[in-house]
Amino acid sequence: MPPLSIGLVGAGRLGTYHARCLATVPDAALAGILDLDRQKAEALAQESHCQVFTDYQQLLGNVHAVIIAVDTQHHYELGLQAVHNGRHLFVEKPITATVDQGRKLVKAARERRVKLQVGHVERYNRAFRSLIDRPVDPRFIESHRLSQFTPRGTDVAVILDLMIHDLDLILHLVSAEIESIQASGVAIVSETIDIANARLNFTNGCVANVTASRISQRQMRKMRIFSADSYISMDFVAGKTNVFRLADRGDSPAPGTFALGEIEKGQRKLKILFESPEAPDANAIQMELTDFVHSVIHNTPETVSGEEGLRALELAMQITDAIDAQTRKYQNH
Repeated sequence: MPPLSIGLVGAGRLGTYHARCLATVPDAALAGILDLDRQKAEALAQESHCQVFTDYQQLLGNVHAVIIAVDTQHHYELGLQAVHNGRHLFVEKPITATVDQGRKLVKAARERRVKLQVGHVERYNRAFRSLIDRPVDPRFIESHRLSQFTPRGTDVAVILDLMIHDLDLILHLVSAEIESIQASGVAIVSETIDIANARLNFTNGCVANVTASRISQRQMRKMRIFSADSYISMDFVAGKTNVFRLADRGDSPAPGTFALGEIEKGQRKLKILFESPEAPDANAIQMELTDFVHSVIHNTPETVSGEEGLRALELAMQITDAIDAQTRKYQNH
């Protein structure tokens, strides 16, 4: 079987990562690159040993699938053209600039029966992958995603730039609908919101407190999950996870699990166990592209489907609207 022929739209920082990672993906071949900056496209194409395209329809005519790694405002137009041409689509997060665009793109992809995967790359973070086989029933979640200021990405609010990563993870972890949202945020150094906090209340009683900032002194990407009998701490920068959990005294600890002490909880006598589950070290972008190619070739479900990308965008927009309402409320006082 010949390799899956893939076109790349965007030769910037993220597009370069995709091109380099795609070179290591089995059963895939980068056939061409398109970017408004012809010089960038030619340099990346020369490095990737592929063709440069200046016409999008011509690119679509020479590939089976497309990776879109350009500014969010162009995701919908480019994605819809790809889908209407029957091309499978990998689009970076957020899926589109608006919820209405996202709904139309997802609907079109399903009608044309093409794959649509969204680049929520933290699903592939080593820390998050270490929990794949572990049942998690969150009652409270706290996440902090902080970064130092850079002009890149300031065309959208920090909710769409950074917080949306954690929103996707939280929606994946919590099996319930959002009941209510309280949020606040401030635009400090850009024209859009630079720091934001949201409290998400779910119908099953779970609460998530989510903070994102792009004006911090140091980088932080951490999430803590509290459940009835465990506490999980994930560090996405270090790719490490720590788990503290309660177990009956008679349970035999698994290898790599350490007993820290014993407690009594009501009528139960329990021991406190600690472990640091690990997942194999790997390049997250290479993994998500491998999954995308596999889903196309073998017609399997996408790891992060268009519907999931849309759900994260819908929540991000609800948080943005809540912040806008809060801001107007106090401006009118």
